[in-house]
Formats: sequence, structure tokens, C-alpha cells
Amino acid sequence: MKRIFLFVLTNLAVVFVINITLRLLGVDRVLDQGGGINFSNLLVMSAVIGFAGSIISLFMSKWSAKRMVNAQVIETPSDPTERWLVE
Repeated sequence: MKRIFLFVLTNLAVVFVINITLRLLGVDRVLDQGGGINFSNLLVMSAVIGFAGSIISLFMSKWSAKRMVNAQVIETPSDPTERWLVE
């Protein structure tokens, strides 16, 4: 639970930093004058797409890493070396 909370918090922090940076640089005003792009809606849509891709990647990473290297999870150690690895 803590891992997911930190993941969401990090993504929100990145979105807010990008938003503040673009607004300080005046990108939102330039876009509004040039073509009528709604900067706030674009930010929300980008955040949704970014979060979705990140969450899918997060959930797939453990599974795909185990499959790529044919790893086996040690649930109950059977010898001293496995006990050392688990502890």
C-alpha cells in the first residue's frame, strides 16, 4: 500500500512541476493565443494517460522480470544458501 501511495505521489509531483514550469514559461498563453488549446484539459488528459501507462508498467514489471530470466521465487528455503538469500 505504501509503495502505491508513493508511486501516485511521485506521479502527481511530476505533473505539478511540469504544469508550474510550463505556466511560468508562458506556454499556456502562447497556446491559447495561437490555436485555442485548452491547457488545463490537455494537462488532465496527459496525466490520465501517463498514470495509466505507469500503472500498467508497474503491475507488469515483476511478472515480466521473472519470465525473462526464468527466476523462481523461494517461498520456503530448503538449504542454508536459500535461507541466507531469503533473510
